[in-house]
Amino acid sequence: MKILTRRILLSLLGITGLAAMVHRWQKKSAEEDAMIQKHFTLDFQWQTQEPFLFCVHHYDYYPKGNPNFGPDKALLAGRNMGQDFEGKDGFRMYHGDEVPGFPVHPHRGFETITIVRKGYVDHADSLGAAGRYGQGDVQWMTAGKGVQHSEMFPLLKQDQDNTMELFQIWLNLPKKSKMSEPHFTMFWNEKIPVVELDNKKVKLSIIAGSYKGTKGLPPPPDSWASQPESDTAVWLLKIEPGGEFEFPATFATTSRTLYLFEGKGATFNGQEIAPKSGLVVDASQAITVEAKGAAIEILMLQSKSIGEPVVQYGPFVMNSQAEIRQTMMDYQQTQFGGWPWKAMDQTHGPKIERFAKYPDGRIEKPKGSV
Repeated sequence: MKILTRRILLSLLGITGLAAMVHRWQKKSAEEDAMIQKHFTLDFQWQTQEPFLFCVHHYDYYPKGNPNFGPDKALLAGRNMGQDFEGKDGFRMYHGDEVPGFPVHPHRGFETITIVRKGYVDHADSLGAAGRYGQGDVQWMTAGKGVQHSEMFPLLKQDQDNTMELFQIWLNLPKKSKMSEPHFTMFWNEKIPVVELDNKKVKLSIIAGSYKGTKGLPPPPDSWASQPESDTAVWLLKIEPGGEFEFPATFATTSRTLYLFEGKGATFNGQEIAPKSGLVVDASQAITVEAKGAAIEILMLQSKSIGEPVVQYGPFVMNSQAEIRQTMMDYQQTQFGGWPWKAMDQTHGPKIERFAKYPDGRIEKPKGSV
């Protein structure tokens, strides 16, 4: 029998300790790899998981407006007008010729969720509905069987810049709801539930879903998000330096994507993540996010899959090619109700106020309406 001297014993313990450390590191690394299933860089349009079809982050530094709610015409030189997506001089005109934005266009078979953080959007549609919203408001529109609408970004301030920031998210509809009646509802900023945590270093805005008993406003009745089993959530999270927030675990069958769109980086369960990052994560694991040197902001899109075929042709999203062909025929024949407005890029005057006019003529204004 070999005698274990003190030197041999310490040597063996050292090797064993090192092996244990390596094992723990490997285990932690494997857990982190399992937690983060995909990591991508954020650009103008962001990657999504079904049933989310599309997500774009508009951030435009529009200048002072003219009397027609557009920029000085001298600033339009050198742009590909009608298709201006390059960001010259810090802003895009998109499909607008004078007012930036998106003149009349159709949709069928899905929903748009538009979160306007800065600036204003003027809405008009083929149902005769209209609205102006911004400064934290959210419009949730169910296109259903078909609607035309315009989304213009009027530059209402003629004495100062008109910075615009918004997210537009497309959420698919299940087959049973694709031919539902078009519908839109407003989530005015003042009514959107906000949870403050960690000595007010964390601010969580709940657009959809719930957090520890705090529920978001009800989504439209035909939305996939209105089904309790969908586990759909749309959250906006701001964390001040030194603050942290835990995304709670949910179902393994739920998809969850986190978009770190503001800040200088953060840690996710201790792992450093660079700014302007998107993460597809394992929703069955809780994830703690901590802001380091500067405040960070995160958008979360979460849902279970609808589990049906997705066939998309531009602004039409159905379940089969035959349905897409029928949709195109329907649009050619009916124009989804036509266009009752005098302009394809309809705006709603110079007064800076927020409102919604619904198809039944009802007018709604948030408190303060500015």
